[in-house]
Amino acid sequence: MPRDVLGWLDERAEQRRAAGLRRALRPRTPVAAAIDLASNDYLGLVRHPEVIDGATAALRRWGAGSTGSRLVTGTTTEHELLEAELAEFVGAESGLVFASGYAANLGVVTALSDRDTLIVSDAGCHASLVDACRLSRARVVVTPHADTAAVAAALAARSERRALVLTDSVFSADGDLAPLHDLHRVCREHGALLVVDEAHAIGVRGDGGRGWVHEQGLAGQHDVVVTATLSKSLAAQGGVVLAGARVRAHLIDVARTFIFDTGLAPAAVGAARAALGVLRREPQRAGAVLARAADLARMSGLDVVPESAVVSVVLGDPQRAYDASVACLERGLHVGCFRPPSVPAGTSRLRLTARANLGADEMATVEAVLTDVLSQARAATGVPA
Repeated sequence: MPRDVLGWLDERAEQRRAAGLRRALRPRTPVAAAIDLASNDYLGLVRHPEVIDGATAALRRWGAGSTGSRLVTGTTTEHELLEAELAEFVGAESGLVFASGYAANLGVVTALSDRDTLIVSDAGCHASLVDACRLSRARVVVTPHADTAAVAAALAARSERRALVLTDSVFSADGDLAPLHDLHRVCREHGALLVVDEAHAIGVRGDGGRGWVHEQGLAGQHDVVVTATLSKSLAAQGGVVLAGARVRAHLIDVARTFIFDTGLAPAAVGAARAALGVLRREPQRAGAVLARAADLARMSGLDVVPESAVVSVVLGDPQRAYDASVACLERGLHVGCFRPPSVPAGTSRLRLTARANLGADEMATVEAVLTDVLSQARAATGVPA
């Protein structure tokens, strides 16, 4: 018999099972069987009639796919309209749409760095930025979370010609905000470019959901580059880089995830444009997300005021967090369960995400389920309920 060259996969799978870290796909039904506190549909627009109509109209006009790279056949006028509308909304000079938020982060970081670049990355950055650092060929310094002094020290000690500072604006696991004012000041002092992933901020923070960069008064600054996803508040799919025209032109020439990837499907572009239209007309949705997040924190027994749509309930042990998520689902409440490597060891958690359109009856059910499940989970840890 030939040697089983994949036998090591079974060993690794058993190690993950013993550590409570096995994962499985669970197909969902078209009509939700549980109250959704797990998705990133912050504004509640995934099934909004105007968003569905926007996707359908683009689908009928342009077809099911983009047919190729945006430099060959994949760009439509729909893509360009979305880029212009998003840029105007957040206060940027221009935008460039990618096939995903992951691709946007990979593209912008690798295109703006080389071996003569220092990248300073927050320890809490999203995996897409982590992978972008690995692919960049630059020297990378990972600084402690939200530690502006450490960023300044890394920049001051650099010998490289250029420098990028990477941060999420809203960190996806904890939901906290980056100290953008201080980071931008440090970048200015040391001649560095600030790259901010606004995936979890667009639609939630800022005037009418324009993002944390806009709220901090940094929109349109020449040394600030914003990335975002269209799959959260904008209820679609895809990613975007929002920056100056020089950056956009450079990405079109250089960014491999733009040049060699098929363009975003027209239906997703049409849906995102429609969702942005709803947000413009109903800016109060952004405030509603934060209000529901505050309710979720209170119901979870947390003495915090959430800064975003994310409410993180740390339970520590990965199996305990998973069991709590299953208990919630069995009672009609779908919550996120974050375990390593998504979060550091010892900090496995339930991740609750607020939606603007959660109703009073739904919230009453949420409170009853969370009170019961979390009291049992905390009792198992010896933490007071």
